[in-house]
Amino acid sequence: MPLYDYQCKHCQTVFEVRAAFKEKEAGLEPACPHCHSKATRQLLTGGLFLRRSDDDAALDLPMCGPKAGPGCCGG
Repeated sequence: MPLYDYQCKHCQTVFEVRAAFKEKEAGLEPACPHCHSKATRQLLTGGLFLRRSDDDAALDLPMCGPKAGPGCCGG
């Protein structure tokens, strides 16, 4: 299950919520674990980043970036 970062609008506490995609789509309204306020907002997080290793270069796997060729990452 993915983790979502939330911040309380009342006390500014940042906390994580573990929820299934279906729960998230249905609309999460988590309470702050510190002050129990329901006035919370979801924070945007960085997501998943994959790092290319030297072994991947030997396999010639496409990687996106400023010097990526046409067709990379849907482009």
